[in-house]
Parts: sequence; C-alpha cells; structure tokens
Amino acid sequence: MRIRIAIDAMGGDGGPGIIIDGALVAARHLQVGLLLVGCSRVIERELARHPRAAWLDLETIDTPECIDMAEPAGQALRRKPRASIRVAAEAVRDGRAEALFSAGHTGASVIAAHAAFGRLPGVDRPALATIIPTRGEPAILLDCGATVECRPHHLVQFARLGAGYARVALGREHPRVALLSIGEEESKGNELTREAHRLLKGAPIRFVGNVEGRDVYSGHADVIVCDGFTGNVTLKISEGLVDTVESLLHDELSATFGTRFGYLLSRQAYRRFRKRLDYSEYGGAPLLGLNGLCVVGHGRSSAKAVRNAVAMAARAVREDLLTRLAHAVDAHRAV
Repeated sequence: MRIRIAIDAMGGDGGPGIIIDGALVAARHLQVGLLLVGCSRVIERELARHPRAAWLDLETIDTPECIDMAEPAGQALRRKPRASIRVAAEAVRDGRAEALFSAGHTGASVIAAHAAFGRLPGVDRPALATIIPTRGEPAILLDCGATVECRPHHLVQFARLGAGYARVALGREHPRVALLSIGEEESKGNELTREAHRLLKGAPIRFVGNVEGRDVYSGHADVIVCDGFTGNVTLKISEGLVDTVESLLHDELSATFGTRFGYLLSRQAYRRFRKRLDYSEYGGAPLLGLNGLCVVGHGRSSAKAVRNAVAMAARAVREDLLTRLAHAVDAHRAV
C-alpha cells in the first residue's frame, strides 16, 4: 500500500511555494503520495511550476481558510472550521492519509491533531519531540511546545513516550532519560521538577537524574524531559546561538587572506559542522501521545526541511511508530 501524507499547504513562514516544493521532492524520491490541503487556486499555481508533478500521486482538498501565525490558536480554529490544518488532520482521521505534516501555527497544529486523533491510553498530554545534536549521538528533547502547563505526572508520561521514540528513531535499546533542571541535585529546581524527579526515580525507565542547561548537548542522556515552555525556550535559544556562531565564524574566516586560505583547507569540516547543527536535517518534530501521526515543522522550514519532515512521517508509518509507542506506554502502565 502506498503511504500518503496529508500536507497543510498553507502553513509556514515562507508560504505555500516552499511547502509544496519540499513535499514534491519527498513524493518523487520516497515514492509517497501527497494530500495537499489548502486553497486549490494557490496550490494549482504552485504545482504549475513543476511540470513533472502530474506524474506523482497527488490529491488536493480545497479549503477556504487558514490559520495565521499571529492568531490565537483556539479562537482561530473556532472561527475557521474549514481551516487547512483542521481539514488535513480530519483527513488523516478519516483514512484519506496515514500521517499529517504542518509547518504552520504550532498551537493550531497541536489542537487540530489532538481533536482529530484523540490521545493514546494512559497519556494525558501530547509532547513535541525534537531530535537535537550532541557531542556524541543525537538525543531527543521533549516537550518542545505542545504542553506549556505541566504537572509532574505529565513529565513522567513524556519520559515514557520519549524512551519509546528513542528506541524507534535512534535505535537505543535502553535509552538514558534525564530531567532538565537548574542543578544536578534532586533537591534543585521548582516544585514541578522536584516532584517529577521523585516520580521518575520510581518509573520503569532508565532514569539518570537531572541535567542542567549547559549539559543538554553533552550526550549524557538520550532523552531529556521538560515542560513545553522550558523546552521551546531552550530550542529557540539554541537556534539563535547556532545562527550567531555561524555568522561569527563566517566573519572571522573571511577577515584576512590567511583565514580565507585556512577556510579553504577546512571547508569540508566546516560543512560537516553546519550539517550536524542544521535543524532541516531532521525536518520536524513528531507529536507524541496522540492516536495518530503528526509531524510539526519549524515555521522557517526550507524546502529541504519539508522534504525531510515528510520522510520522517513516512518512516513513522512504515515502522509502525504509533503501535510501538502505544505498547511502550501500556507496558509501563502495567508495571
């Protein structure tokens, strides 16, 4: 059976053109079908730039509305019942596609997917799981913005989901799970992290304790758990730091003839450095804990990021991520 991915074609800061460009590359290279959801006039205009698109497995759903990035998610979805993200999520629910991708309004994507799919048994809140680079192998940071207000038992659920995802996505048989806090000692942090630490110690996972912000990228843990507010701030600071470091390196490497010559000699290493830190290599973050597959992309997603996000969604379908996560959560509930 050919896998089909529903695409919110109207999401993303760069407009429908970038979303459709990346999705078409994925469809061509990965042999997946696409369900493009949005204003059909705009979609057809963008598809006209790709004459070979007619050879691909494409279907379009026309929607008259979309959610703007600046709109409050809940209010906007109530005012716009035929918004592209809601229709795309419902198409997955109804079996017209196997997974959903959106680089649009994160809050609207989470709410629409939550309403369409429902939650897995034993999960109270969904979590966005982002793969991050470390000094060693990549790790998973969650939640990165799906659930801002958390209770301690929510963080325990995120740990179970993250551990299950690490087994599938990273191949870690016994992933090390850590809690993001302001100190390594279990007495450090606020009431949320202190109580979550106590609960995680008794959970049937490989809990390795707290990690501080400076150790997020150290490679000491395979899964790092936090509330959605903290995770999103951590991610955005990291992205800003990477941009700043790249800009400073570029300035220094082009400052003099000697540094320009040195750059030519080290160009391959510099490219590998950029690739390890480039969010577009991973494409997006799966929304874990729902009874359906949804990948949320960065608002600034490039065509490359969209392509990789669609590839992530297709891989999740092929590897039956949803069933494996459900079994992981259920197994932990039974202990």
